Amino acid sequence: MLTSKQRSFLKSLAQNEDTIITVGKNGVNDEVIYSTACALAARELIKGKVLETSPEPLGDVAAKLSEKTRSELVHTIGGKFVLYKRNHKNPKIELPKKGKTHEE
Repeated sequence: MLTSKQRSFLKSLAQNEDTIITVGKNGVNDEVIYSTACALAARELIKGKVLETSPEPLGDVAAKLSEKTRSELVHTIGGKFVLYKRNHKNPKIELPKKGKTHEE
């Protein structure tokens, strides 16, 4: 679970990222889930876009992809979403540490 500080940090990083996942008229299918999982493994932080032709709204698409890829939903705005999943073997992003009040 991300803290608000970590979420804010990831949002700022995502501003410079290209949109690499696009969900269109076919909605969230196996191909989109696979592409998202591969992109998360390679990059840890990805930005996606939900087109107007998608049968599912942005919130549903982002939540479904987050669940299916076991990633964290960082942010949704407009037609875009940001997902994060730490790569434990080869981490690329160093998150701010959790405070003592937020430890699990």
